[in-house]
Amino acid sequence: MNMEEMMRAAQEAAQKLQQQMGEAQAKLDQLEVEGVSGGGLVKIRCSAKGRILGVAIDDSLIVPADKQMLEDLVAAAFNDARGKADQAANAEMQKVQQGLGLPPGFNLPGMG
Repeated sequence: MNMEEMMRAAQEAAQKLQQQMGEAQAKLDQLEVEGVSGGGLVKIRCSAKGRILGVAIDDSLIVPADKQMLEDLVAAAFNDARGKADQAANAEMQKVQQGLGLPPGFNLPGMG
């Protein structure tokens, strides 16, 4: 393989990587996770990219005297959802990396 063929192959590989990364990012925005707290009394749905899709609060928590507890539960549910979103995103990025045939432990910028 001459230098020109190697450059062309490298450019094609880079274009393929860029396409796969774009597809993976789009998939992450479609992948939903749910964080919960308070034994399921507060639930937050978000995309694997961290975009909040919805918040559900059990009616039993809507008591003015329990406002601080409710706020704490919402924060805990968000953190649970964020952790699950990070795990889902990392799993998707690993799939992309494996598809490229890169050696284990090799990190490309923006992929983990």
